[in-house]
Amino acid sequence: MIASHLLAYFFTELNHDQVQKVDKYLYHLRLSDEVLMDISHRFRREMDKGLGRDTNPTATVKMLPTFVRSTPDGTEEGDFLALDLGGTNFRVLHVKVSDNGKQKVEMKNQIYSIPEDIMRGSGTALFDHIAECLGNFLEKLEMKDKKLPLGFTFSFPCQQKKLDESILLTWTKGFKSSGVEGKDVVSLLRKAIRKRGDFDIDVVAVVNDTVGTMMTCGYDDHNCEIGLIVGTGTNACYMEEMRHMDLAEGDEGRMCVNMEWGAFGDDGALEDIRTPFDREIDMGSLNPGKQLFEKMISGM
Repeated sequence: MIASHLLAYFFTELNHDQVQKVDKYLYHLRLSDEVLMDISHRFRREMDKGLGRDTNPTATVKMLPTFVRSTPDGTEEGDFLALDLGGTNFRVLHVKVSDNGKQKVEMKNQIYSIPEDIMRGSGTALFDHIAECLGNFLEKLEMKDKKLPLGFTFSFPCQQKKLDESILLTWTKGFKSSGVEGKDVVSLLRKAIRKRGDFDIDVVAVVNDTVGTMMTCGYDDHNCEIGLIVGTGTNACYMEEMRHMDLAEGDEGRMCVNMEWGAFGDDGALEDIRTPFDREIDMGSLNPGKQLFEKMISGM
């Protein structure tokens, strides 16, 4: 409401020529209902391609299996660590979940930065830095002697074969650490922790931030079956029927799908609606021609 009043005030302060100049730029950002519906249909076709075994290799929306088979039911309890990596900062958390008659979640967390030289340096340096920050967090909480289960939120396009294995397909969001693409990020994290030798962690699961968002909301609202991220990047996940998923074995039950929708349009499907601003942002990025939908939406 306040924003609309400010915008109205802003336009009343402009003269006619200025209004026309502003409107010329805003024109590119307006999409009719017909165009939005057309984009929706294009997007749905890419989703179907991503779900199919034969069509997935050429799909821009990859619809990756996560091996998460259900959402929380509210009876979960225990003592956990969480590591959330998906941007220039990452978080380490200690989470205590209890179910003594009523749901209760207690969290302690610390945010750590990732210097630009590490983001674009070697993968070894990146995971050594993460392990160092994790050790610092455990030392502060005086928990280095405990071996707790850890959930790793790794918010980049990955191919998963099981819950605790995730192969990085490509870096996004300004990361370019060498020697990581095509590798299992859980193995790289475990290796960095073993190299230190001053604490031990049981990495039990790796998920995308969309999945973590859905699961967190699902703990309180059991009807939640979608996770949506609009931040440094953008992506979504949802619970899909197994019978529609060719990339995972079995037809019974459901599984969460990590859509990786940021790459929608990388095949030219959005060329007719990309603005001069979109093209300029893309050309100035580390990965021109890739993650075009993400660059049209998010804060990267």
